Amino acid sequence: MIITVLTLILTVSCGSEKAIRKGDQYAAVMEYYEAAREYKKGYRKISPKNRKLRAEVAWKMGECYRKSNSPVLAAGAYQNAVRYGYPDSTALLYLANAQLQKGDYKAAQKSFTEFLEKCPDNRMAKVGLQSAIQSADWKKNPTRYIVKKAKELNGQRSDLCPAYIGEDTTMIVTTSTRKESTGDGLSSITGQKYADLYLTKRDEKGKWQKTEKIEGEVNSEFEDGACAFTPDGKTMYFTRCVTDDHYPRYAAIYRSNRSEASWGKAEKVVISNDTLALYAHPAISPDGEWLYFTSDMAGGSGGLDIWRFYIGRSMAMEGIVENLGEAINTEGNEQFPAFGPQGELFFSSDGYPGMGGLDIFSATQLNDSTWNISNIGAPVNSNGDDFGITFAPGLYRGYFTSNRGDARGWDHIYSFMLPETVHTLYGWIYEKDGYELPEGIIHMIGNDGTNTSFGVMKDGSYKVRVTPGVEYVLLGTCKGYLNTMQELKADTTEGTREYQRDFALPSITRPVLIDNIYYEYDKATLTAESTAALDELVKLLELNPNATIELGAHCDFRGSDGYNKRLAQARAESVVNYLIEKGVEQERLTAVGYGEEKPKEVTKKMTEKYPFLKEGDVLTEAFITALEDEEQKEQCHQLNRRTEFQVLRTTYKLYE
Repeated sequence: MIITVLTLILTVSCGSEKAIRKGDQYAAVMEYYEAAREYKKGYRKISPKNRKLRAEVAWKMGECYRKSNSPVLAAGAYQNAVRYGYPDSTALLYLANAQLQKGDYKAAQKSFTEFLEKCPDNRMAKVGLQSAIQSADWKKNPTRYIVKKAKELNGQRSDLCPAYIGEDTTMIVTTSTRKESTGDGLSSITGQKYADLYLTKRDEKGKWQKTEKIEGEVNSEFEDGACAFTPDGKTMYFTRCVTDDHYPRYAAIYRSNRSEASWGKAEKVVISNDTLALYAHPAISPDGEWLYFTSDMAGGSGGLDIWRFYIGRSMAMEGIVENLGEAINTEGNEQFPAFGPQGELFFSSDGYPGMGGLDIFSATQLNDSTWNISNIGAPVNSNGDDFGITFAPGLYRGYFTSNRGDARGWDHIYSFMLPETVHTLYGWIYEKDGYELPEGIIHMIGNDGTNTSFGVMKDGSYKVRVTPGVEYVLLGTCKGYLNTMQELKADTTEGTREYQRDFALPSITRPVLIDNIYYEYDKATLTAESTAALDELVKLLELNPNATIELGAHCDFRGSDGYNKRLAQARAESVVNYLIEKGVEQERLTAVGYGEEKPKEVTKKMTEKYPFLKEGDVLTEAFITALEDEEQKEQCHQLNRRTEFQVLRTTYKLYE
C-alpha cells in the first residue's frame, strides 16, 4: 500500500515536471498558446499543499494568457498565483489589469489599491486605478461615435487591422486568420492559423463583396498583416512574424509594390541593426515622408513605443530613426499608429487612463515637444483591446479592431462613424423700421481664414454653415443703406447648433428713428437709459466713416412753438455732445431742433403696430385732435416726440 501511494506521488510529480518543462520551452520561443496548455496540464497535477509550485506555475500560465490576449483566462491564472502566495507583487498588478479588461471594475479597483499599498509609486498602477474608477462614467456618457460590428469584413476567426488602399475607399485590406490562410500550421501564440492579408472590394452600389486573399507574393506561411499604404496606394508596408521552433524570432516590417492588381515580392525594411527588437504596425504619414511603427528597441520609454523612420527623398534625412518621446510614449505600450482626417496621430495604448486593455487615443501636435492627447472614449473604446483604426480619407468614419465580448480573445472589425457636427448661422437683412432687403449682401470673415460674400433670399433671409470654435465678423450691406456689423463666436458644442444674427440697415435717404432715447422731464438732459442706443449709433458711425448725419429732435404740439423749438434744439445738441465725447468727429454731426414743425408721417410698418393709423397719415395737431380715443391721441404724441438721424452725405473725407 505504501509503495503504491509513493509510486502514484512520483508519477504525478514526474507528469507535472514534464508538462512544466515543456511549457518553459514553448514560452522561451514565445509560443504562448502551447506553453499555456502545458502549464495548465502541469498545474492540475500539483498538489494544493505545494503552494509555492502552484503559485509559480499559475504565474507562468497567467503570463502566457496575458501575452496571447486572453484576459479572462489570465485573470483566473493570476488570481491563483496571488492566492497561493506568489512572491512577486507584479502578479497582483497583472491581475488588476486582467480584471479591468474583463470589465470587472470593482474587483480591479480593489486589486490596484492592494498593489499600490505595496508599491505606492508605481505609475502604471495609478493609471490602472484611475481607469477602473472612471470607466463606468465613460460608459454612461458615450461620445457621438456610432459603432457597429462590420459583419461584411469578419470571418469565423480573428479579423483585424483594416486599412484603406491610399485614397481609394472602394478597397480595404484586412488581416485575418480565417481557414483559407496560407500554410497548414497553427500559431503557437494564438492557437489559430497564421494570419494573411485579405482584400475586400465594394461593388457599384457601395456594398462590400466577398473577402479574398490579396493577390501577389505578399502572404507567406508565417504571420502577415497589420499593413499600411502610401498616399498613392502603390506601396504597401506590413508586419511579418517568422516563427522558429528553437529560438525567438521578432516581428519585422516588409514592403511590397503594386503592379496593377497584384503585389510584388516583399522585401524587409531594415530600420535598425537591433536584431533583438520587434518592428511592427506600420503607418505612413500623410505627406508620405515618414514610416511610423511600433518597437521595443533600445532608447524607448519602456514597453512598446511609437517611432518613426524617414522614407522620403531627402538624402540628408536618409536613415533617420526617431522615438516620438515621452510626450507620446509611456512606461506602458503604445502601438498601432494611424493618421486621422486632419493629420492627427491616432494610436493605441495601455499606458494612459483607459477602459481596459488597449484604448485608442488621439494626439494633436502643438509644438516640437508638446502634444494634446485624449482618449476618444466609448463606444469606440471598451474594456477589451481596441486598436488598428483606419479612416476614410477626409472623414471621421472608418473601421477599427476590438476583441470586446469575445472570451477567446479573438479580434473582430467594427465600423465607426462620427455624425457630422452642423452649426448654422441664419437671419434676415432688412431696412431699419422697414421691410426686407432682397438686394442685401453679407460679407463674412472668420479667424480660420474664411473670407466670403453672399446674397440673401427674396424675403431677405440667409442661411450659412459655420465652423465650431471659429470667430466671425459679418457685415450687412445694401445699396442706399448704411452698413451694419454683427459678430459671432461659434461654440464647440457637439451636434446641431443654430445661431441668429439679423441686420437692420439704416436708410441713406429717409430719417431713421433712434429708439429708446429719453430726456429728463422738461429738460435736454439725457437719461442713463439712453446710453445703450447712442453707443450703438457710435458703432454705426465708426463702421461708416464717410457718413455725416443730422441729429433731429422733435416735440409734440403741446406747448408754445418757441418753447418747443428751443427744447428740441437743446436735446439735439445733447445727443451730438454725447457722440463727440465718444470720439465721433464734430464735423460729421449737425444738431437741429425741429420742435413741432415736422409731425411724424405714418409708414406701412407703423400700421402693423398701430392699426388705427393708415400709411401716409401725418400726425398733425388737426389729425390728433380729431381722434376720439384718448389713448390713441397719447400714442400719436409719443410718436411725434422722437429723436432721428438723417444721412447728409456719404463722401466725408472719401477723397482725401
